[in-house]
Amino acid sequence: MAGGSFTETGKEYPGKMTVFVFLACLIASSGGLIFGYDIGISGGVTSMDPFLLKFFPSVYAKEQELVETNQYCKFDSTLLTLFTSSLYLAALVASLFAGYITKSCGRRVSMLGGGVIFLAGAILNGLAQNVAMLIIGRIFLGIGVGFSNQSVPLYLSEMAPAKMRGMLNISFQLMITIGILAANLINYFTAKIPGGWGWRVGLGLAAVPAVIMVGGSIFLPDTPNSLVARGKPEKARAMLCRIRGTEDVDLEFDDLVAASDATEAIAKNPWSTLLQRRYRPQLAMALLIPTLQQLTGINVVMFYAPVLFKTIGFGGTASLISAVITGLVNMFATFVSIATVDRLGRRKLLLQGGTQMILAQFVLGTLIAVKFGTSGVAEISRPYAIGVVFCICVFVSAFAWSWGPLGWLVPSEIFPLEIRSAAQSAVVVFNMTFTFVIAQVFLMLLCRLKFGLFYFFGAWEVVMTLFVYFFLPETKGIPIEEMDTIWGQHWYWKRFVDDGSSNKVEMTSTAV
Repeated sequence: MAGGSFTETGKEYPGKMTVFVFLACLIASSGGLIFGYDIGISGGVTSMDPFLLKFFPSVYAKEQELVETNQYCKFDSTLLTLFTSSLYLAALVASLFAGYITKSCGRRVSMLGGGVIFLAGAILNGLAQNVAMLIIGRIFLGIGVGFSNQSVPLYLSEMAPAKMRGMLNISFQLMITIGILAANLINYFTAKIPGGWGWRVGLGLAAVPAVIMVGGSIFLPDTPNSLVARGKPEKARAMLCRIRGTEDVDLEFDDLVAASDATEAIAKNPWSTLLQRRYRPQLAMALLIPTLQQLTGINVVMFYAPVLFKTIGFGGTASLISAVITGLVNMFATFVSIATVDRLGRRKLLLQGGTQMILAQFVLGTLIAVKFGTSGVAEISRPYAIGVVFCICVFVSAFAWSWGPLGWLVPSEIFPLEIRSAAQSAVVVFNMTFTFVIAQVFLMLLCRLKFGLFYFFGAWEVVMTLFVYFFLPETKGIPIEEMDTIWGQHWYWKRFVDDGSSNKVEMTSTAV
């Protein structure tokens, strides 16, 4: 894939997509495996009777009641949801510290530390003897997820050539989907293990993606951006030559140095800098994109899929099979985004995916309303069950090629260097905050709102699609260090950046 990286701002960085960059990004994106595996494994083990009987006997007793009981409320347990959601609370706290480590020690060190801590949590969960041990293990897992989700998207965006940044960054989301699918398959097979200890295998195998991440991080190079920011310009230039496959990197290197100099001049405290008026567009995106991503309801579907399917009348094995199906759809649909994001752009995928999710959510809510009504009592036929699974697959596929990968890609590419680590930490904080809240209240809301919960998420998908249409500019093909130009050209955000002129980092080059 030779050729320059010509950008929509008119600047061309020489270089090509090298094997070195591809392999580095592939290894780094394995950080998504730990997040995806946990999302998939949590819902599976919480639908296994031996797990419920050991740790949540009251939920197990309610589950064994006759079908005449309200299906919406069978799994409504604060302690059970705390098991699932404690990880996300730990992740949002950890991401605040991860931002400092990522900035001062580099992206690679942050990924390595996250992998080690996640490994400790996996071991604790696999050996758990009581609920306290389970939740402590989940907290360790959450710290690992917080570090990896803060550092991996930054690493991918900084290593990738501008014209291929979307494709390489989405490899993080692809790894998340692979992790979810692997967990769903493991849930299905371990649920059949005689003796009822299959849940230990599922929770303990979280150590495998952690080992992959730790092993990979040891050998990864750091990004040129991070090396420049930490006062290592010679190493940064050598690394830039290596990842671009050419010695002609003066133009891009000078832009990195200019951005770093600007950072030193104005960013003594990146958190206070992020709150300045000129960074209002980036702050708004750091808050709204991860928040709206969670309000699609996707994590409800993915980490509660087996419980959700069981709730609406599927048998135990059938619910796990249905979760495997949605996991497959999730993974393969992500390839659509990889193939099209740098050609069609971010906005088109987000608008199309948002529209498809709206339709799927409202149809799904209607199907459940017609069958279960407000009483939550019904028998579900096989054809009807297939229709429900189909609607969920339509919803999951739309998310997988739009808000799933782009919810991580867009924030990681829009922040200037002086606020990049702090802003990415803010992205993870808001993402994990709403993941925690939704995970904690979902089963309670399902019990209270019933089928209306799907309409609730559908309404938010209307809001987020309108937000993209009016407020999100296109970012494809623009170098990260020139990304501030898009805000000065936007009809709304230009009022905050003075048409992008007075606050723009001046990119000068001595290259000839």
